[in-house]
Amino acid sequence: MDIGTHVRAPLAKPNELVPSRYAVRVGEIEVLVISDGVLPLPTVMLGHNAAPADRAAWLDEMFLPREAFDWSLNVVVVHSGEQTILIDAGLGFDPDLNLPRAGQLIMRLEAAGINLASVTDVVLTHMHMDHVGGLLVDGVKEALRPDLRIHVAAAELAFWEAPDFSLTSMPQGFPDALRSAAKRFATAYRDQLRTFENEHEVAPGVVVQRTGGHTPGHSIVRVASGGDRLTFAGDAVFTVGFDHPDWHNGFEHDPEEAARVRVKLLQELAATGEQLVATHLPFPSVGRVAAEGETFRWVPAFWDY
Repeated sequence: MDIGTHVRAPLAKPNELVPSRYAVRVGEIEVLVISDGVLPLPTVMLGHNAAPADRAAWLDEMFLPREAFDWSLNVVVVHSGEQTILIDAGLGFDPDLNLPRAGQLIMRLEAAGINLASVTDVVLTHMHMDHVGGLLVDGVKEALRPDLRIHVAAAELAFWEAPDFSLTSMPQGFPDALRSAAKRFATAYRDQLRTFENEHEVAPGVVVQRTGGHTPGHSIVRVASGGDRLTFAGDAVFTVGFDHPDWHNGFEHDPEEAARVRVKLLQELAATGEQLVATHLPFPSVGRVAAEGETFRWVPAFWDY
């Protein structure tokens, strides 16, 4: 099947026994982390510049398989004042990549009682397909409000006009799928796009900031209210990045800059003690960062029921 064809994602049963949403309050702002599922990917993607023995040793220490494991896919919904903000949109469905356990967002939004028509804003950390694909599922655009605002860095939109994959290290098929998804998204939602240069306040206490690195327009979202703070880091931080922030992820278009962005962000989060959520940290990915010399330590939050 042609990658460009729109298809409807298969929906899991609404009563599935899989933890898929977790609520956090940041002052007066409500944050809901929703799992879009998992992506099985080869472990070399975690650090393609690392020696195989070093990568294997880290995986052994983490009790993870050496060849491939499941990467979490997390999306966030923020309620601030009268606005409901969807941060990233998950994978959607691409039949050529055989990723059946991802692309669950639309079903899980419904299970959480969130109607697509209630979403006033979408913020994209970047335009990789596992962040925009949910907006390309059949019927989704029609269910969204016509005055929806989609916020994305201008540099990100420009990058995908002629994307450079020369420094990435992805499995076969992914570059073509990424190009296709970004092109389809930009075409389908051109009228809803609201670009920014470096920083933009989406709603009271919700600010998107461009970091670059992972992609030229990669951005993070800072949420602040009543002295509480939370950062959604998108793909700036991966699990291995705490122990080895200098390891290059295979999806990074500028891995050297991505490593600099990662270190700077982790240093800042360790200093402030604020909460961190990221796309590919294990669900619900809510935790804090502690500094340990030249590296860092992930401190998961205790689940609060």
